[in-house]
Amino acid sequence: MPIQRSTRKGTVVSTSDKAKNKIQETKGKAKETAGKAVGNERLEAEGIADQTKADVKQAGEKVKDAGQSLKP
Repeated sequence: MPIQRSTRKGTVVSTSDKAKNKIQETKGKAKETAGKAVGNERLEAEGIADQTKADVKQAGEKVKDAGQSLKP
């Protein structure tokens, strides 16, 4: 799958950033699940934190995309 890039005023927005965020979210879910399975609260909390970070990054990407669509 080719990486789609759009440049505006020096900013590069790519689908690879979105994929990296999704990978981070998936790893977070795995950590959380593993932590629950073995009773490791620290691992579970790390997984939740990773998911939250990925969600924030994904929201930022959506804002960038919305901004790009508004520009002429």
